[in-house]
Amino acid sequence: MSVRGKVLSVENMNPFVKNMEYAVRGPIVIRAGEIEQELSKGLKKNFTDVIRANIGDCHATGQKPLTFLRQVAAICTYPDVLLKDPNFPSDAKDRAQRILDGCGGKSIGAYSDSSGVRVIREDIARYITERDGQASDPDDIFLSTGASDGIKIIMKLLMTGQPGKERAGVMIPIPQYPLYTATIAEYNAYPIGYYLNEDKNWALDVNELKRSIDEAKPNCKPRAIVIINPGNPTGQVLTKENIQDVIKFAKEQNLFIMADEVYQHNVYAKGSEFFSFKKILTEMGPEYNNMELASFMSTSKGYMGECGFRGGYCEVINLDPAVRAMLLKSISAKLCSSISGQAVMGVVVNPPKPGEPSYDIFQKEKSTVLGQLAEKATMVTETFNSIEGITCNEVQGAMYAFPQIKLPQKLLEAAKAKGQAPDAFYCFNLLEETGICVVPGSGFGQVEGTYHFRTTILPPVEKLREMLGRFKDFHLKFMAKYS
Repeated sequence: MSVRGKVLSVENMNPFVKNMEYAVRGPIVIRAGEIEQELSKGLKKNFTDVIRANIGDCHATGQKPLTFLRQVAAICTYPDVLLKDPNFPSDAKDRAQRILDGCGGKSIGAYSDSSGVRVIREDIARYITERDGQASDPDDIFLSTGASDGIKIIMKLLMTGQPGKERAGVMIPIPQYPLYTATIAEYNAYPIGYYLNEDKNWALDVNELKRSIDEAKPNCKPRAIVIINPGNPTGQVLTKENIQDVIKFAKEQNLFIMADEVYQHNVYAKGSEFFSFKKILTEMGPEYNNMELASFMSTSKGYMGECGFRGGYCEVINLDPAVRAMLLKSISAKLCSSISGQAVMGVVVNPPKPGEPSYDIFQKEKSTVLGQLAEKATMVTETFNSIEGITCNEVQGAMYAFPQIKLPQKLLEAAKAKGQAPDAFYCFNLLEETGICVVPGSGFGQVEGTYHFRTTILPPVEKLREMLGRFKDFHLKFMAKYS
């Protein structure tokens, strides 16, 4: 009897999936896991632990969950007992009861509407209205499995379904979060990279937008522009004027705007302020306020850091009614996002109010997290800039720094001999010598001839100080070796 081969092989599988890359969970991160296993088995190294600064996973690096969020999530999960428990405050019970009343059978074990639990969407709309001073409609909002899922749902709508020069083109910032290049590759779209200006603290230059789209037009049909604000991996916060310029550009080029605003609570630098694209677009008057815009938010970032709940939402405005129907059809095929994730998002947009029993402790915990992040943003910026051969723009917001490293020619040759990008060679050696896991800049995109890495600012203050000490010692010795 003949033995059949596998139905799926690397040769015959979907080629677009093979083209995907996702740097923040790439080979360096795999090696970090192997080193952790080696340490656990007693293998001696120059360090006793791996510091994972590769991904914005707040709780994994030691951030404590916010009491109120977890109380509401716990009550929603086990209401029969916890709604009666005197140890849980009344405002947590009220939030949980509101969410449960919106669920089928008053249980988060039931499916919700495809767009999400109605009362949670109403609370999101109220949050957006209060944030922007502009009305928001619950019917413009759908809950998603983290912001990533919402981004992919909207991007899928924008695809042309055509090959070659008829492919959809999506403008993305360089450096960018690898979700975008991975999704563009998966959907066989065309990436239109526009470079952020490192010399001007990663500013967004309209002339650069025009250059990038003009170069791309012979190769694709430009359909959308992605903006990440505050920036990942670059940590910049766009000014109001910068946002206005982008909106004018999108109008001129007939582009759908995708605003990744998951770090809207993470603004640290003096003089920096978060403005939503929806707020600015709406205030710009009738010429602009009917433009199509999708904005994305998540429970994973901010001061919450609840990555594992996979909560997120998308507000999409000014869609053609027939396209809105197609969007609803598309998300209905996924049934709905996790209801526990929806519940946590419901708490994020409807936190304790002044006079409620949980207000003081909630505000204390929130301000502690954001205050420590601000302290760490300053610490990271100042430390990197104090090290010879490294420059780092001010971390104005988000959770990352993206320093540039000046690599000597001898090191470039050593990396080439090993078949690695120079910044990857640097980061692999950093990991092996110090246990610090960061991501090479080549995984995010960078100007040719420049080299960077992305690090989070998430480890606790003392651990971050230790990490930066390990890093400085390594860098000086490594540069001396190859100078």
